[in-house]
Amino acid sequence: MMKMALYLLNLRVFRMLKPVKNLIYLSCVLCFFASCTATRQTATVSKAAPEKASSGSPRFLENITISPLNVSAPSPSAHKPLVKNISKPAMSFDNLTNIEKCSLLQFKFGILLDKPVETVWNERLITFLEDWYGVPYRYGGSTKKGIDCSAFTCQLMNKVYGITLPRTSRDQFEAVSQISKKNLEQGDLVFFNTRGRASHVGVYLGNNKFVHASTSSGVMISDLDDSYFSKRFAGSGRIR
Repeated sequence: MMKMALYLLNLRVFRMLKPVKNLIYLSCVLCFFASCTATRQTATVSKAAPEKASSGSPRFLENITISPLNVSAPSPSAHKPLVKNISKPAMSFDNLTNIEKCSLLQFKFGILLDKPVETVWNERLITFLEDWYGVPYRYGGSTKKGIDCSAFTCQLMNKVYGITLPRTSRDQFEAVSQISKKNLEQGDLVFFNTRGRASHVGVYLGNNKFVHASTSSGVMISDLDDSYFSKRFAGSGRIR
């Protein structure tokens, strides 16, 4: 009786475990076929693979190859400058030395005259200009409280060049030797027709600039090409 009970119990357990065994068995079968398929695919790929590439040229899938990169030294022409024949302005040591020796007045009047500072060499002239620059205009005046144009030219020519001039602009115009504008030199006189012939006078400084006592701004530096003066230019002259 006891044996019969054990047999029935084992039979029930076997029936309960049978589905599990079947599932395990099915899994094993599927794994087997999957491995077989993978093996066939690997064999197919290996058969279709191209021949081994020669050394130095690696070959990859889909016949993609990489060739060694040949890097050669650039030719000298590759380093030629893009801009050619650029010449630098010449600057001699003597010029540098001269500039270093220039005074503040030379720099100031080099700017006012628009000239290289080392060419503003007349120290007596620029010292006189500095002393009188900005003195107001006064008709008939001859001092630093006020001065007119002809009195100013008298002062400048006497202090700088040691030349004595007549007092009025008209008399000064008659006293000089007439010269053309293109032949003007520093120290020459320039005349303008503001109220009649030679009614205004100034002293030429170079680079088309002249100094004069103007009615509007007193002693100042102007340009001969200014529209006001170019229209009224009456002549120029030199004391010989």
